[in-house]
Amino acid sequence: MFSEQTNTGINGIVTVPGDKSISHRSIIIPSISRGICEVSNILKSDDVLNTMNAFKEMGVEIKEENKKIIINGKGLESLKMPNKELYLGNSGTSARLLTGLLASQNFDTVLTGDKSLSSRPMKRITNPLSEMGAEIKTHDGKLPLHIHGKSLKNCQIQIEIPSAQIKSGLILAALNTEGTSCINEHHITRNHTEIMLETFGADIQTKKFDNSSKIIINGKKDLTPKNIDVPADLSSSAFFIVAALINKNSDITLENININPTRNGLLIALKKMGANIKILNKRTRAGEIVADINVKSSELNGCELDKEMAKLMIDEFPILSVAASQANSPSQFKGLDELRIKESDRLELIHLNLNTCGCYSEIKDNNIFINPTKNTEIINPEIRTDYDHRIAMSFAILGSKIGKLHINESESINTSFPTFKNQFNKAGGKLY
Repeated sequence: MFSEQTNTGINGIVTVPGDKSISHRSIIIPSISRGICEVSNILKSDDVLNTMNAFKEMGVEIKEENKKIIINGKGLESLKMPNKELYLGNSGTSARLLTGLLASQNFDTVLTGDKSLSSRPMKRITNPLSEMGAEIKTHDGKLPLHIHGKSLKNCQIQIEIPSAQIKSGLILAALNTEGTSCINEHHITRNHTEIMLETFGADIQTKKFDNSSKIIINGKKDLTPKNIDVPADLSSSAFFIVAALINKNSDITLENININPTRNGLLIALKKMGANIKILNKRTRAGEIVADINVKSSELNGCELDKEMAKLMIDEFPILSVAASQANSPSQFKGLDELRIKESDRLELIHLNLNTCGCYSEIKDNNIFINPTKNTEIINPEIRTDYDHRIAMSFAILGSKIGKLHINESESINTSFPTFKNQFNKAGGKLY
C-alpha cells in the first residue's frame, strides 16, 4: 500500500469499527453464559474472527442475522473439546484470555498462532494460572500451549505486569472455580472484562486504590446474557485523530467512541501537546463511557510522558510518535518496554521508520526521544512493518503529511481495521 500527501485535509464524519477489546469479550462471555445474546457492531477483523471460530470449534452456536451476531450460550461448563488445535492467528488477546478460560474446563486443548503470535511471551499468563493449579505446557514460554483442563483452586494472585489480558485470563479462570478468588493488580488496566461480567450478573467486585485494584470473584455462578452494542474503538480512532491534527484544513467528527478512563491516555497526551479535541455528547452504554470526538488541525508542541502514562495507552504510542514527529518541539516518551513484545518490536520499528522518513529519533533504556526540529527529507520511503497493523496504519498517516511512503505488508491492517483504507480515503486521505 502507498500513502501520499493530502492537499485538502481530513474532513467529515468518520465511521470507526467496533472496539476490538470489547468485541473479543462479546464473543467469549456470551459463549459461557446461559441464554441467547445479540451483539451489534462487532468488529469483523481477523483477530476477532479467530476468537469466534475458536468458540464454534468448541460447540458454541454462533450465527449472523440482520447484521447482528447471535450467540447461544449453554453455561460455564458447556464448552466441548475441539477436534483440532485452536488457531488464533495474530491475536494476543485471544491467546491469553482463552488460556485462562480453558484452564478450568474438563478437557484438553492446544492453542496455536501465526509466526508473530508464536514469538510472544505466554508465561505471563501461564505462571499466575499455575498458582491456581493449572497445568499448561508452553514451547519455551511461547505458543503452542498445551492446556490440560481441570478443576482449579481459588487463591490470591498478584499481577505485577500492567496487562488487561493477564487480568482477564485470570478472571475467566476464576469464574469456573469454586469459592472466592482474589486478583490484585498493581497497575490500573482496562476494565472491559469486569464491566461486561457485571452486566451479565457475575459475582464480581472491584475495589480501586490509587494506582491498583483488587478484583474479587465468587465462582460457579451462572451468567445471564444481555444484548451488547459494541462502541467504536478509540485505538482505531487514534489514526484519524492524529491525521486531522497534523494536516491543515482538517475537521473531523468520530461518533460513538469508547472513552473508558482506563484507556484514554492518548487523548490526555494529545491535549497536553495542544491538540484541538472536543469531547461531545458524553453518555454511558452498558457500563462503558461513550462520546463523539471532534478534531481540528492543530499546532502541536512536544511533551514528556512518564512510564505511568504508558500503562494507559501502550497500543497508541506508534501513532502518538507520528504526531510528535510533526510537532514544534521535542518529545520524550518513557517506560516503553512493553512495546518490544507486541506484534513486533514496536519501539524499534517506530525509531527505524521515523529516521528513514527523515524524522529524528533515538532510543535509550526503552525511552524514545523525538526531535522534529531536526526533520529532513525522506531517506527511504519503504516502511518496515514486520506485519504489525499499528505500525502500518501509523506510517500511512505520516505519509499523508510528508509525502509518498510504501507501507509493506499492509494486509496486516485486517487484524484490527479492515475498512481503514476506504474510511481514510473517504475522509480525504490518499491510500492506494
